[in-house]
Amino acid sequence: MRRIALLKSALVSAAVLVLALPALPALAREAKETGMVAAAHPLAVEAGVSVLRRGGSAVDAAVAVQAALGLVEPQSSGIGGGAFITYYDARTRKVTAYNGRETAPMGASPAMFLGPEGKPLSFVDAVTSGRSTGVPGAVAMLHMAQKAHGRLAWKDLFTEAEALADQGFAVTPRLAALAARSAAWGRQPDAVAYFTKPDGQLIQAGDILKNPAYAATLRKIAAEGPAALLEGEIAEAIVKRTTEGPLPGTLTLADLKAYRPKVSEPVCRPYRVYVVCVPPAPSGGPAVLIGLGILANTDIAAHGPETVQGWYLFSQASRLMYADRDRYFGDPDFVDVPVQGLLDPAYLKARAALIPKDVAGAPPAPGKPRGAGVRAPDATQEPGGTTHFVIVDGEGNVVSMTTTVESLFGSGRMVHGFFLNNQLTDFSFSPTEKDGVPAANAVAPGKRPRSSM
Repeated sequence: MRRIALLKSALVSAAVLVLALPALPALAREAKETGMVAAAHPLAVEAGVSVLRRGGSAVDAAVAVQAALGLVEPQSSGIGGGAFITYYDARTRKVTAYNGRETAPMGASPAMFLGPEGKPLSFVDAVTSGRSTGVPGAVAMLHMAQKAHGRLAWKDLFTEAEALADQGFAVTPRLAALAARSAAWGRQPDAVAYFTKPDGQLIQAGDILKNPAYAATLRKIAAEGPAALLEGEIAEAIVKRTTEGPLPGTLTLADLKAYRPKVSEPVCRPYRVYVVCVPPAPSGGPAVLIGLGILANTDIAAHGPETVQGWYLFSQASRLMYADRDRYFGDPDFVDVPVQGLLDPAYLKARAALIPKDVAGAPPAPGKPRGAGVRAPDATQEPGGTTHFVIVDGEGNVVSMTTTVESLFGSGRMVHGFFLNNQLTDFSFSPTEKDGVPAANAVAPGKRPRSSM
């Protein structure tokens, strides 16, 4: 069994599957002998590998990996956050997209991130407020996917993470450094209490950190499924913590209980000899396809990773991609996202022609793809704080999952041993233009914010 731990950093995190179709049977044969877990922390990798060794599927292992990451890498993801999965079924050769993105409470309003004078709140004030937390969706999404593709019992997928939480794990230099940073959300009372030792000092690399409250939460989720998180005492704690000041939110028990993950067809497009599949909006996946489509109209293939010109083309395609993504992407249940127009080959060719030959110019404006309506400029701030993992099981099934609590340690607020997300700050702080034209990613009750995942 191969064990691989990867650190991940990218401009856009996307639960992407890149499929070289003729090679898939070979991948399946190799996976039967090896299997693979690639994640950002070796203890999370070990949790996933343990499940595969017990005969679990890729989705079974994904549950274990997420449970472990929420403990050992809480700055990036957790059971209090959301996620997207792109899943490949080796037997049917079908790709499926799962959406576990958080939703805004029904009490949310377009102006919830505007201050008294109608100006956007500072990002720090918004992140650390009770308004920043949406209904967490990662656990419900994993439960949906595991019900369809799992081989082991749900209750048996949390053993490794429970043990780590009870017995403790060695703090990594990265976690210790992030816990010590002066970022406002790391200075929240819950975060400070969690990362402070009995002697009053902050945790250091190599210290053993235990989290019995998290272990108890995992045992409850193992026994009860997503209802353990979205109903009952944990849900009550989430509501209580998010409706406390400063800037209390409007999350209710009804919002939590009403949450439903989504399953859909992915968006797939060819790129050279590959077929690239991504979750649909509001994920950032289709933006990856825009970028690849633009690059396909350049000579980037003639430039290796050591050449300035290759990186120049990549950066300029990324600028064009983001200009369109920021203007047109939102929750397709609420706004029309012109995906077909954005991915039209003629449109992508025209966008590629805008890349200056030698020197980057001013930031490019969004294009006007077929089907695009009039949208206001976006005012979303998006810091890093996300993780990604890939799992291949013994049958050749593949999970590609991006998962996050948004900013480092989410909102900095904790309940029952885990951090709460600040995903609602992924909405545009300014919902409309002065003339009333709405932003595609404006806040609305029940809406999922646009994601870089």
